[in-house]
Amino acid sequence: MPPFLNGRRNRRVSLFAALRVVGSFPTAFLYQDVFALADDRHNGPDDLDARIARAQAEHDTGATRAEARAESRGWAVGIEFVGVVLVSAAIGWGIDNYAGLGTKPWAMIAMLVLGFVAGVYRAMQTTAQFDADPSTGSRK
Repeated sequence: MPPFLNGRRNRRVSLFAALRVVGSFPTAFLYQDVFALADDRHNGPDDLDARIARAQAEHDTGATRAEARAESRGWAVGIEFVGVVLVSAAIGWGIDNYAGLGTKPWAMIAMLVLGFVAGVYRAMQTTAQFDADPSTGSRK
């Protein structure tokens, strides 16, 4: 009989109790030792500041905030343009396939053209908003 059962054949014994009895339970998993391991790394606040500065320097791309803002605005305009064109094409496809009007390719083509025009109009509107003065709303 294994020594961790201690004469109890039919009783379930937890793994922790079994390992403790056997004596092979690693001390790193004891409650007080886990926190002791974390507390052994007292390097002071200066070391933390140095590590933060080093990590920020590694991840710095060299772009200023204005450049990053301009890039995100450009992505927003592009994604909005593609979304308008795709949604209008899907509407045209739905009209062609489910309306039963017999206009198989023409509704989709017309909606693609309208979607392109709407996308260009919306992109121009959005970029005008980006160029506007936030306090007055007029263009610079």
